[in-house]
Amino acid sequence: MTEALLGLGGNVGDVRTTLDEAVALFAEGAEVKLIARSSDYRTPPWGVTDQPPFINCAIAVETTLSPRALLGRAQTVERALGRNRSNEQRWGPRTIDIDLLAYGDLSLNEPDLTLPHPRLFVRAFVLAPLAEIVPDRLIAGRRVRDAAAQVDAAGIEKLSALR
Repeated sequence: MTEALLGLGGNVGDVRTTLDEAVALFAEGAEVKLIARSSDYRTPPWGVTDQPPFINCAIAVETTLSPRALLGRAQTVERALGRNRSNEQRWGPRTIDIDLLAYGDLSLNEPDLTLPHPRLFVRAFVLAPLAEIVPDRLIAGRRVRDAAAQVDAAGIEKLSALR
């Protein structure tokens, strides 16, 4: 089993319910076991800023799947929850986005899969929830807690648990 870290987010529809459904679908079956899930965070949009705020969270899983198979699973869950990548603007509004952030200590640079995620260390909306669940985890030689402290987290709000 390999530990993988993923970031989830969205800003269209009932995002918190969609995040819960995404985590449940992603960790369904024996190949992926949920280890930890962060709180939900309301975050300012990144990239395209003229859109509603996002809700983001992070999960840690143990998996027997390869990185490519894990990415495929994430994309299958996105499609099941209504995401159609071919009809959306890059960094624009979406019902769900699932990013593979890290897979063990693997470094990989392929056309459609780079690990660790290439923008991991500049995105407070990823680092804040990740620091909640794996603050001491080293990714590419950087401790998650330290990386989170070095980015501008203005506008990021940890949300209360849903009842």
